[in-house]
Amino acid sequence: MNRLLATLFFYLVSTAVFSQVIDLPHLNEAPTRTLLIGVPKPRAVVLLFPGGGGMPVIYENGTVRSKHTFVRSMDLWAQYQINAVLVDSPYDLGDLRRGDRRDRSDHLARVSEVVEFYKKKFNLPVWIFGHSMGTSTATYFANQVKTNSLSGIIIAGTVRTASLNDDVKFPVLAIHHINDQCAGTPPSASENIISSRPKNTISRLEIIEGGASDGNVCESFAYHGFNQTEPEFIKRAAQFILSQ
Repeated sequence: MNRLLATLFFYLVSTAVFSQVIDLPHLNEAPTRTLLIGVPKPRAVVLLFPGGGGMPVIYENGTVRSKHTFVRSMDLWAQYQINAVLVDSPYDLGDLRRGDRRDRSDHLARVSEVVEFYKKKFNLPVWIFGHSMGTSTATYFANQVKTNSLSGIIIAGTVRTASLNDDVKFPVLAIHHINDQCAGTPPSASENIISSRPKNTISRLEIIEGGASDGNVCESFAYHGFNQTEPEFIKRAAQFILSQ
């Protein structure tokens, strides 16, 4: 009976999910495109910044070219009553091999505009969730941009160059797959950030096991991309968000 009720609840929530493409203006340049997957009574908002060059390519009809971890799992947030927002970039943000451009003022200004827009739209806790190179966006923003609109950050498959300053006081969750074999994102990258957090701050490290690894070890269908562990991946992130 309990399983039946749980299934029914998830069905009712999932059928009420809606999606919307929202372009946020940025000076006289190309807008920052976002894809909102929302629920009628959300409890929080999570902004998703994918890895690679940071360009999942959201089309006007709401479809997405990328098969990134965040894209594959966007519908899983609804069961936790969290609005998920995939954030696109109008230009390539680079990577560890080609050069990371996520510390540039224009990119951080766009991130700030997205945070402020969704804070004003829903008046709920807003979190940044970065995966792989997206963890560079999350940490650069946390270190350089001071705002009262952000409630915390989540980093997953953290890049080895990422770091957080001691004056970053909001909650931080790091998630890593135990078998991540990508040279640029060793499990130690997440471990080091959490172990170095000041004692008066909230932080946690979550290690994911299982799943499958296909193709390049640094791509989204490898362990690095939490392939076939997406429900657990989102569950741990959602539970951390809702516990704060």
